[in-house]
Amino acid sequence: MVGQLYTVLPVLGLLAESWSTTATAAGWTTTAFGFGYAAGFLFWGPLSDRFGRRKLIVLGLFLTALTTAAVAAAPNLAVGCTIRVVQGLSAATFAPPAFAYIAERIEPARRVAAMTWLTSSFLSAGVLGQVYAQSVSDGAGWRTVFLTCAAAMVGGALLLRGVLDEDTASATPSALDAYRAMGRLLTKPSLVLLLLSTVTLLCGFVAVYTGLQVAGPARLTGDPDAMLLLRAGSLPAMVLVPLVTPFLVRLPAVRRVVGALLLAATVSAASATLARGGDLGVVLLGALLFVFVFAIAVTAPALVEAIGAQAGPARGAAVALYTFALFTGASAGPQLATAAGGYATVFAAIAGVLGVGALLAAAGHHTHR
Repeated sequence: MVGQLYTVLPVLGLLAESWSTTATAAGWTTTAFGFGYAAGFLFWGPLSDRFGRRKLIVLGLFLTALTTAAVAAAPNLAVGCTIRVVQGLSAATFAPPAFAYIAERIEPARRVAAMTWLTSSFLSAGVLGQVYAQSVSDGAGWRTVFLTCAAAMVGGALLLRGVLDEDTASATPSALDAYRAMGRLLTKPSLVLLLLSTVTLLCGFVAVYTGLQVAGPARLTGDPDAMLLLRAGSLPAMVLVPLVTPFLVRLPAVRRVVGALLLAATVSAASATLARGGDLGVVLLGALLFVFVFAIAVTAPALVEAIGAQAGPARGAAVALYTFALFTGASAGPQLATAAGGYATVFAAIAGVLGVGALLAAAGHHTHR
């Protein structure tokens, strides 16, 4: 589901060719999905409190299978962007009830680890979605990328319907009351600051991969195999984070957020400096990207934990706000990468954005205290 945000990145050139436009214009398909995705969280998240986690997850997978197949039939950019907005809206059914399901059904001693595996899967989708799309589109075309995903979603819906626990009776008296809970959460300044910090997280993450695609070194962008290897090389970092979670949780959630965001910002700044000096080779870039992805993967579950600690029983509403902020940032990421210009400038801009995110998280912690 989350991978649908990223699958278009490796096929921007193919989309541009098929739709008689430019790769930069085709990049709006990423932004269109992202805005629909982010807005969908505000609608679906509170409803999961009302109607149940399992029901919404299964229904959402079926709906997203239909909208994903529809993307493959898009004849031009305008129609493609419109369908991508609807696809984003339907895909947003998954994350809020999935987070809330873990918070309710997993015992406290294992809950942080489970949350970390879930957020790591979301971030892994950023890499796996690109690796998958590039591999399939090279041989079968970009339309097959979406048709295959649609079939996988139908299979996922049937599988999850069988393994998820039955929904329990809702404690929320009405859907309207679920939305009111979201409004009450937004009256907490400390929570709002954490949500603003969340915006910067995937903004920087998506901007990095978009920047690699549209403004990366010529020796990299001109070599599909090298680009594929670079994307896949950061996957071990995402697997590593859940394995070291038992050690990371010894630190309070907000300290993990601030420290990891500062680490990611430092790596981005180093990348920009090295790029300006002409010393940024593909191997060094891969090493820096590994550390960057590790830092992002540490931040995501820590933000969920910090925000959830202030939400009380309104878990669905809190997760909806978190995911809305997260993927609003993801929607802005491609535009940050294309507006920043050259490769070094992109990384410098990302460093600034993530540094601001660390400051916002620290300010939110101070305000809460």
